Amino acid sequence: MRCLLCLLLLLTSQLAAAQVQFPQIPQPAPVYSDEDKSWEVEPTTTVRRSNYHAPTPTSLPGGRVIRTSELKELLATNAQVVLMDVLNDKTRDTIPGAYWLAGAGSGDFYGAEKARFAAALEKLTAGDKDRALVFLCLGSKCWLSYNAALHALEAGYKDVIWYRGGTDAWGAAKLNLRRADPFGW
Repeated sequence: MRCLLCLLLLLTSQLAAAQVQFPQIPQPAPVYSDEDKSWEVEPTTTVRRSNYHAPTPTSLPGGRVIRTSELKELLATNAQVVLMDVLNDKTRDTIPGAYWLAGAGSGDFYGAEKARFAAALEKLTAGDKDRALVFLCLGSKCWLSYNAALHALEAGYKDVIWYRGGTDAWGAAKLNLRRADPFGW
């Protein structure tokens, strides 16, 4: 037993002397609120027209879903990203830098509303349909941002991102929220 302990001490000292670096095991990104929770809802390309505050899918056909840590990184590294909060409300605290397009997640979009929404996106992106667009609302039980992302895809935008966690997850991560000013669209 004593020889085994001596051997272990010898190996430890040799490893320390050789300054052997062991690979870091990547830690999974933290998950806030219910941003990753599966409610077993199938993704769809059809907007929801009622009951907007209900469980949502975990993916967006034609777009991508982003977590809180990924959104924080995206906002820190890409000044061109356009962040849009689409919750219908009288007042709203949202992520700093987000445009508040109340009503843009409605499922009752017809010709005139689609044209107004497309015009608002064109203004916010300077006509660049490749620009990253991030849509958010409350959280994983809010279809408004999912709908708005579908509207953007239908309008021909290529990099459509859905922040499923919304302000619930952003706040749970103890990140700043600020009073939103409505963006007239």
